Amino acid sequence: MTDGGPISTANRLAQTRTDLAGDRTMMAADRTLMAWIRTSLSMISFGFAIYKFLSSIKESAGATHIHNPEGPRNLGLILALLGTGSLVAGILQYMQVLRQIGAVLRSRVTFYVAWVVVALGLTILIGIASRRGPF
Repeated sequence: MTDGGPISTANRLAQTRTDLAGDRTMMAADRTLMAWIRTSLSMISFGFAIYKFLSSIKESAGATHIHNPEGPRNLGLILALLGTGSLVAGILQYMQVLRQIGAVLRSRVTFYVAWVVVALGLTILIGIASRRGPF
């Protein structure tokens, strides 16, 4: 009917499928951001672990044969920076996808978790960078 009457069954089915496609796209964007979070959290924690592990070896053994005493600190900084930076890039990509499909950002928990991990990464970066000396 074209006079403003009830919507046909075919139109309702098409609208339902369109809505479900939008939901699948949102879930795919969420999964992609969660993969960015997982990867960046691994890099940040691995950088911190390398820094702490090698500094404890240096302190306990009194190793003087290390050619570059700043190496573990620099590697920890690079990994933490790489992890934090990659997550910021993932967040920007996520926001672009949401903008393209017209989704509401404020209701996405994944988005807020990502920013918490960015704050964690920045905290670790500052902690490693503020250390001076061989370790």
